[in-house]
Amino acid sequence: MTTLALNKMTLPEKLAAMEALWEDLSRTPGAVESPAWHKEVLEERQQRVAEGKAKYADWETAKSDIRRQAH
Repeated sequence: MTTLALNKMTLPEKLAAMEALWEDLSRTPGAVESPAWHKEVLEERQQRVAEGKAKYADWETAKSDIRRQAH
């Protein structure tokens, strides 16, 4: 088992670790069960998009925006 010293990691290191974890988990999406509340949140967001009250951003743009806000 790998242990990370999260309290010693910088924010960019933590984000990189999180991205690596998600990349690994996404290789077997069926192995990760999504909680019921997540479905509800997604449906609410889809409804806001359908009503023109929100819009989607592609993943690369979203990551870039998140990184910019973190610095």
